[in-house]
Amino acid sequence: MSSPADRTYSESHEWFHREGDLVTIGITVHATEALTDITYVEMKPTGTELSPGDSVGEVESVKTTSDIYTAVAGEVAEVNQSVVDDPSLVNSDPYGDGWLVRIKVADAGPLESLMNASAYDSMNG
Repeated sequence: MSSPADRTYSESHEWFHREGDLVTIGITVHATEALTDITYVEMKPTGTELSPGDSVGEVESVKTTSDIYTAVAGEVAEVNQSVVDDPSLVNSDPYGDGWLVRIKVADAGPLESLMNASAYDSMNG
């Protein structure tokens, strides 16, 4: 499965989709396959200020717990309550209903240094 072309990707398997001053963060299919069944999601609460490289929260699976990182600075604007209530959404629809958190950013510039879909897919091919 090819990664969606409308977002950028980190080497740690997060995806970032920008819409205006909001950046939605989730994890890739590659990450969900490596983690297997995700059983728990916990994100930082709304209003939390973040810097690039900060953890926005964590996902737990039957195998391990993984931190999720932001590439941009900003404030947590929204946590996807649906994945908190039903973590399996991250496995079943990682690029859609399984998104994790939205960050209100002042500067989305750091996203330009991330990989596009084709580079990300090549790295994980």
